[in-house]
Amino acid sequence: MRGKSVKTRITKLLGIEYPIICGGMFQVGRAELAAAVSEAGGLGIITSKTQVSPEGLRSEIHKVKSLTKKPFAVNLNLFPSQTATPNEDFIDVLIDEGVKIVETSGRSPKELMPKLKENGFIVLHKVAGVKYAVSAEKLGVDAVIIVGNETGGHPGMSDVGTLVMLPRIVDSVKIPVIAGGGYADGRGLVSALAFGAEGIVMGTRFMATEEAPIHENVKQWMVEADETNTIVIQRNIGSPSRVALNEISKEVDRLENEGATIEQLLPLITGQRAKQVYFEGDLNGGIWSCGQSVGLIKEILSIKDLFAQMAAEANKSINFIQKSMSPHSKV
Repeated sequence: MRGKSVKTRITKLLGIEYPIICGGMFQVGRAELAAAVSEAGGLGIITSKTQVSPEGLRSEIHKVKSLTKKPFAVNLNLFPSQTATPNEDFIDVLIDEGVKIVETSGRSPKELMPKLKENGFIVLHKVAGVKYAVSAEKLGVDAVIIVGNETGGHPGMSDVGTLVMLPRIVDSVKIPVIAGGGYADGRGLVSALAFGAEGIVMGTRFMATEEAPIHENVKQWMVEADETNTIVIQRNIGSPSRVALNEISKEVDRLENEGATIEQLLPLITGQRAKQVYFEGDLNGGIWSCGQSVGLIKEILSIKDLFAQMAAEANKSINFIQKSMSPHSKV
């Protein structure tokens, strides 16, 4: 990564310097974080669902534009929700504001694709399995983001880790593949590229940065946590989610093991409770997404410093590989 020299189809497609993307995160994907990632040379993403209304999204887009002139994206949430998600109206705002990159996540973006492609959007669709990647390619998305079981948020039902899923999907599609689930440093970036990915997406690692708009209690918990401090819940309702291990997630897990219905779980799993965690610092206030890569986080950095650290780690890994493969190597 010396001299910002990592060039892939993803960096060219998105107009970015590093093949590093900050995935869309509910409540966390706001202007400050997205702009800082884009300014550092990656792709920042704000989440439309966080902004609730089209005008709220428009205001957040204006904030990003005031902080960076570099490319950024907007996530369109296709997951089932207690409240209606006005994605068509969100797209109209994006058209008005000249935003040209979207990340779609959740269900298939089939219904939105005609409008997105007619208006020249670059579409990155997040998938959790080979068949979904193949289907997304047929729909005309420009790249797929794959997330293995390590990922925070929704890893899908298969329990397959990124180590196996990534090369399987690379071998199954022709469009660029962006790897997610377990990435937090430059070593991970090099490994993803070695498997055929053309970039990585990180969420958990970006939460533990100075620019992340969340309470310091959460960031400090992440520094002190390890890879065992997450849990997958909501399997029983067909929407598995990897979250931080706390009193609420333990209670949800207990109730699920006793056969609880979605109606019984909703008071505990509602996304609104996450606000108590993110903005008030109550670590047991609700469930909140957290990937196993939390075990790789040792300090809270600015995003600029995080990118510099990742570049150094990537170069060290590349040098080690080159040295170990040399015919004169003693490694």
